[in-house]
Amino acid sequence: MSVFSSFGGSTVEQTGGGPVVVSERRSEPRLLDRKFGSKAFLLGLLQSGSGKYSKPIGGHLKRAFDLLVALAAVVALSPLLCLIAVSLRLATGGPVIYRHRRVGYGGRSFDCLKFRTMVTDGDAVLEQYLKDNPLAAEEWRRTRKLTRDPRVTELGYFLRKTSLDELPQLFNILRGDMSCVGPRPVVVEELERYGELAHDYCGARPGVTGLWQISGRSLASYEERVQLDSEYLRKWSFARDISILVRTLPAVLKIEQAA
Repeated sequence: MSVFSSFGGSTVEQTGGGPVVVSERRSEPRLLDRKFGSKAFLLGLLQSGSGKYSKPIGGHLKRAFDLLVALAAVVALSPLLCLIAVSLRLATGGPVIYRHRRVGYGGRSFDCLKFRTMVTDGDAVLEQYLKDNPLAAEEWRRTRKLTRDPRVTELGYFLRKTSLDELPQLFNILRGDMSCVGPRPVVVEELERYGELAHDYCGARPGVTGLWQISGRSLASYEERVQLDSEYLRKWSFARDISILVRTLPAVLKIEQAA
């Protein structure tokens, strides 16, 4: 029986191949369409997956590669990192780095780092905007993104379009929170929508890039992003990680596909 039966009364399946195996998986998993208490959901998920997460997908080879790539990138890009940090401080004031809690390997939460692209009172601005714009509220409910996000600054818009806002995640890789390639880092509320595929997600470190990054980025629907994460995790190989990394830069240069 799936852990999700204890929450919703029926087995449901579905944004997470790898050594992690999920039992009773259907050929066409479904996304969860009910909302549960986040803490209860994650606790149940981890209890049901006890013993499945002895090591992240890719093991020591993937981790060694991550460290090598991240360290080299930090050294090579340090002038750019400093330039962006100074520009943000001068243009907007306030903190340069934005920290957001995400779910990582084994269901552990961590601070996902990004250059700050929004106004400092972003939560309040978003709440009011969604109250005043029903269509935007529906878009946010479906995709967790907004075509026109009132929180994003002009400099932040540029950083997002070029994916430069994600460069601080190199330090997440060095700390062991993330990998160069993996599923998208999500919050607990999003993980609830993965159904049984949440087990797969928790068996890997989230990635700075992944199949979603090279397959349409923000043009993909939420369900498509979930399926891309699942495909990556189920068919993981070191060679595929290299392929995704090589294909990431051309994908990033397609500005129109950025979030």
